[in-house]
Amino acid sequence: MSRFDSVDEVVEALGEEGYIADTRLATTVFLVTRMDKPLLIEGPAGVGKTELAKAMAKISGRRLLRLQCYEGQDETKALYEWDYGKQLLYTQILREKIGQVVADSPDLQDAVERIGAQESVFFSERFLASRPLLESVRSKEPVVLLIDEVDRADEALEAVLLETLAEYQVSVPEVGTFVAEQPPYVVLTSNNTRDLSAALKRRCLHLFLDYPSAQRELAIVKSKNTGLPDALAAQLVDVVRGLRELELRKAPSISETIDWARTLAVLGVTELTAGILSDTASVVVKYDKDVRKAVSALPRLVDPNAEVPEHDHGHGHGHGHGHGHDDSEVDGRAVRAGKDEPGRHDDGYYRTKDPDEPAPEPSTPRKVTADRGARSFGANLGRRRAL
Repeated sequence: MSRFDSVDEVVEALGEEGYIADTRLATTVFLVTRMDKPLLIEGPAGVGKTELAKAMAKISGRRLLRLQCYEGQDETKALYEWDYGKQLLYTQILREKIGQVVADSPDLQDAVERIGAQESVFFSERFLASRPLLESVRSKEPVVLLIDEVDRADEALEAVLLETLAEYQVSVPEVGTFVAEQPPYVVLTSNNTRDLSAALKRRCLHLFLDYPSAQRELAIVKSKNTGLPDALAAQLVDVVRGLRELELRKAPSISETIDWARTLAVLGVTELTAGILSDTASVVVKYDKDVRKAVSALPRLVDPNAEVPEHDHGHGHGHGHGHGHDDSEVDGRAVRAGKDEPGRHDDGYYRTKDPDEPAPEPSTPRKVTADRGARSFGANLGRRRAL
């Protein structure tokens, strides 16, 4: 099925493929199938943007083509490139025939002209290697084109995409312009690592996909058959949502919630405790500082009434500071004053002044004559020149 009669049909079809969609998301998908416009999905990583494109391919019966974007990507990896190896092979095979073409040439210029007239043979569709954008246009069967993480690509690639997004066509200077017989469903995803151009956004329908509600996330976890009992799954979803409220470098995604549920099911967990969640927190939290924040917050997330003891300064992190702190309060100023108490060294060390001792005569600065200064300067200058 490539067309839907209503938004409810889209919700039902996506649900059959394991993708739980709300009305807003399903409405956007419905418009894509009716208006033949590209869809730009923005939002944090792991909220189901890529999975939506895969689900659209399944419910529409279309083949999925994927262009994974990355920094430094050029148009040859997105549009097309010439198969130079194949061209060289054909040149070697046809060497004798090429010799016959120029055999009776009166001069070199005429031979070049004759060979130049055959260039179209080697720059034809036979030697054209299609990449995802051109393949989506040339395909005889309808496809879903996924341009994944377009925000990771350079801005120059965005300009390359504009022709395809606006006209569903790709221009190849040596051959001509290819126009899609059946416009593909185009889905672009972005994790918002940078702002996309207004020209690209103008050509697309837009959908911001955020973390789902607790009810929808629980439904997603259940639909994946993780093996975790429903009661524990509901409690786990609440814990994950609590972790997302912390100031973490990377908040847990929906896919990581599913992985955590499967992990707990494999361990045979029958009750969620702060201990077991702390031992498996690395499934959803990927950075060391985030792990420490998550572990300290888990007791209260599991049981809001839990009393978590406040630890003293004694670090306890295994950093090996070696400060040797004890539980008593230490006045640092008193310790420093005790170290400076007179009597720890002889009188000469402290340079104490006897009140009956007369003040020393002020020293008279030594006078340097002009000729002595000149000699010294001249000697130094001569030494520098010698170096």
